[in-house]
Amino acid sequence: MAPGRHSTRPAPRPYRRWAAFGAAAAVIAAGYVVAGSTDSPAPGPGSSLCQAADDKRQMRGAWLTTVGNIDWPSEPGLSAEEQQAELDERLDEAADLGLNTVFLHVRPTTDAVYESDLEPWSRYLTGEQGGDPGYDPLEYAVAGAHERGLELHAWFNPYRVGISSDLETLADDHPVKEHPDWMVRYGGEGFLDPGDPEVREWVTDVIMDVVDRYDIDGVHFDDFFYPYPKDGEEFADDDSWEAHGGGFDDRDDWRRDNVNRFVAGIHERIQQDKPWVRFGISPFGIWRNSGSDPAGSDTNGLESYAAQHADTRTWIQDGTVDYVVPQLYWERGFAAADYEVLTDWWADQVEGTGVDLYIGQAAYRAGEPGWRGDNALTDQLDYSDGVEQVGGDVYFSFMSLTEEAADAFGRLREEYYADPALPPLGDVAPDADPEVAAVRGLNADTGDEGTELTWDAVEGARSYAVYRIDPDQVEAVAAGGVDDVCEALSADALLGVTGTTSWTDGADAEGAYVVTALDRYRVEGPASDPVDPRV
Repeated sequence: MAPGRHSTRPAPRPYRRWAAFGAAAAVIAAGYVVAGSTDSPAPGPGSSLCQAADDKRQMRGAWLTTVGNIDWPSEPGLSAEEQQAELDERLDEAADLGLNTVFLHVRPTTDAVYESDLEPWSRYLTGEQGGDPGYDPLEYAVAGAHERGLELHAWFNPYRVGISSDLETLADDHPVKEHPDWMVRYGGEGFLDPGDPEVREWVTDVIMDVVDRYDIDGVHFDDFFYPYPKDGEEFADDDSWEAHGGGFDDRDDWRRDNVNRFVAGIHERIQQDKPWVRFGISPFGIWRNSGSDPAGSDTNGLESYAAQHADTRTWIQDGTVDYVVPQLYWERGFAAADYEVLTDWWADQVEGTGVDLYIGQAAYRAGEPGWRGDNALTDQLDYSDGVEQVGGDVYFSFMSLTEEAADAFGRLREEYYADPALPPLGDVAPDADPEVAAVRGLNADTGDEGTELTWDAVEGARSYAVYRIDPDQVEAVAAGGVDDVCEALSADALLGVTGTTSWTDGADAEGAYVVTALDRYRVEGPASDPVDPRV
């Protein structure tokens, strides 16, 4: 079986889960507040809280790929204004599609889609590695995503340097120019050697530089660790094996240990510096086949455990990742790697571990034979949506959702994404109090174009969730019972998430509005007093 096509080749291709705690509201003794602002004193963090329904939280993401200019920018050499306009369009599309997370490819080939003192600018911005695009794309993307109520996870390729033609034009300040011994040529490409401790330290420092300087919501790796195998070729790491392989009789075990150490080290550093930043990996869909290991899946394909020395099962068991997104790019019923079989296998691996499971979906395959046209994505979710451990989906790649998979995703949105979803929780205890207080100053003005909501900014708020309570629930809210408030702030009542302090509800609907603030861990704080513009 060929490697998964989410391997970021420049060609078309491809926290722990705790009970959702939050969705709280101030108890209103005498009834809900009518039209106008709600200026009553805001409860402190932790007051009037209730358990939020699990179905209010779900990962809905897409990979926004920069390598080969697959998704963005459309071509190298665009002006800063043109790149920003395209990025704005992608983020608008993400919000319009009902997504809540964008995985932006910020380090495609040991270079940077952000301002860095450690590595050169990516060639996919200007056409020349090291060429300054005239602005900081990651800073711009983070601000734009948060304004739209989206999360932004920074997606890194830890070890890939590039294809042969890239290696001939490396920027003068590229780390491989200073440390040529760090790179191994393999299969017409260059890779940093994961067996060299200096390499692992360097890559860790590069990633933590981004974590520390940017307000990102997550750090994300795909399936590139050791490279996919090439027939008749050996990965030439003899020097690092001889220097650092002591204590291992088997080189493959040593290679897996190199990756395990690296993954664990990244997780530890993030937890120390910014524990609300989630760390996740999207491995190739098969860990091991049951024919190789009884603990493996009932499949018959390439194994990431052997091929890329990626022991994802150990990362889950050790808790060195917050989430996994296995690339299940095969259809239901595919004999060698059945989507249903693999979904169940991955669900079993995360059960009871606190590691979230999201499914990597092959949106790019929507037009291929056997993928059933407009049913291509709904057929997959028809199965995995019923598996309790599956907490959402991530689609490869972004442009596929508006091109070959546009009709398929449109149907999926009607059937599965009709209601918005809050993002998954960060790495917090199930009884954690929010870091934010109740929203105050909620005001609702209804005009010809809908109802315009505004409210006061809440200190420490990462985003805001906007609800409209149906008329038949308003009286229950007015009664002041906490259980009634919890029921009212349901997934059905959620209008959306925003990073601003305003929202326009264009729907011709009746009811009262409630707004809550989410903190950096995505815990939902106490709600505003409801406001009904009709009263």
